[in-house]
Amino acid sequence: MPTGKLRDRQKLILELVIREYTAQATPVGSQTLSENYDLEVSPATVRNDMARLEELGYLTHPHTSAGRVPTDLGYRYFVEQLMGEVALSLTERRMIQHQFHQVGREMEQWMKLAAAVLAHTAHNAALVTALQTTESRFKHVELIHVHGLTALLVLVTRAGGVRQEVLTLTRPLSQASLSHAAQRLNELFQGLTATNINVRLSELSPFESDVAETIRDILTQLDERGGHQVYQFGAGNVLAQPEFATGELARQFLSLLERGAFFEEILSGLLSVQAGDVRVIIGAEGPWDELSDLSLILGQYGVTGVAIGTLGVLGPRRMRYERAVSAVRYVSDLLSDLVCDWYGL
Repeated sequence: MPTGKLRDRQKLILELVIREYTAQATPVGSQTLSENYDLEVSPATVRNDMARLEELGYLTHPHTSAGRVPTDLGYRYFVEQLMGEVALSLTERRMIQHQFHQVGREMEQWMKLAAAVLAHTAHNAALVTALQTTESRFKHVELIHVHGLTALLVLVTRAGGVRQEVLTLTRPLSQASLSHAAQRLNELFQGLTATNINVRLSELSPFESDVAETIRDILTQLDERGGHQVYQFGAGNVLAQPEFATGELARQFLSLLERGAFFEEILSGLLSVQAGDVRVIIGAEGPWDELSDLSLILGQYGVTGVAIGTLGVLGPRRMRYERAVSAVRYVSDLLSDLVCDWYGL
């Protein structure tokens, strides 16, 4: 941990080093700062301040380079003390709102779009988990005649999940009969869990009871599975960064993205904040060696106690943190509003 309080000029120099390094991806020297900014001090003074920042652990210099680069601690100080909050422009916000309006009321499309929007806005990779509920709840069922004794059951949960199951009928039924049964189940089961449905089986006709048991089993399987899909987008944004010019680091990053369960654990289990808040994990701050060269900006969306999901921006430590934080916060707020509307809250 560093000791000593930074003077105002040292704070400014640290901020400028981080912004220059973020933009150029090359070590920053005192001469660069003196030439590009009116610091009202000599390059020697700037050099001394940079040396002090290195002593305190905020900067380091790679190999024999005269320039310096931020450490994880330097980035942390920048995020918490220097960067401020920069909201997305009104034009960007309107464009994002329009994109979500175009996909309509389709939960899975919201998740995919959220990942794409985050990746595009933050110029890094993005990850979004599907909503997670304490117990899966019934929203809607359709029964569709296929042919002969075969019908298709389409179940929609309150969290937006869609599951299909092929049914083998004991006798032929018309589409009208199937639709009538589905309508009755929709009226009886709205918002119910697998346990609730099991209690009400005695109220149903034999066919309705068979369908209800299938619905109950699907909801039970969803609850027991305990995991949710992670939607990813924007890996190419990260691979285009200079840090990933070497094949080995690029391969490590791609291998990491393929481990969906790894990110599901991080995204679903790490964040313990309310929807709308954002958490920044920089490099080796977290317990995962796989993320030591990366930073992760995490946000949560949804309705606490009803349904919660997590979204994040993943990229090199040298990222525009204010941009990533603003994007995560805005998209999480937008998704939370959509989830509220979905649940009728």
